[in-house]
Amino acid sequence: MTIKHFEDMQVWQQARLLSSAIYQLTRTPEFEKDIRFCSQIRAAVGSIMDNIAEGFEREGKKEFVQFLYISKGSCGEVRSQLHRAYDVGYITVDQYNSLMEQTKDLGSKIANLIRYLKRTNIEGQKYKD
Repeated sequence: MTIKHFEDMQVWQQARLLSSAIYQLTRTPEFEKDIRFCSQIRAAVGSIMDNIAEGFEREGKKEFVQFLYISKGSCGEVRSQLHRAYDVGYITVDQYNSLMEQTKDLGSKIANLIRYLKRTNIEGQKYKD
């Protein structure tokens, strides 16, 4: 099956859900008063989905893999920030556990996609002509 739009990719959809959850979380009074931290975690979570999209749209395997690595790194950054948010009391243990599970799962799926792309012969849409 050929994916024609990044929005059809499961990893992008999962990154979008994570982004939505983080934005909801950062609308709480605890986060709103910590403007820099709020901005950092929002930027990192947005970077996950944005880099999946940008890499896909470049239409070449090597570039896509490069952007997936950036996306995976941003996923790790969000996970680190969730530790900090929990440690300072901005989120509950249930929020922490749920979001940690989501970030770990997403990071694993991005890693699996990278491994798949590195093994395949497909070079990308821009090399078809």
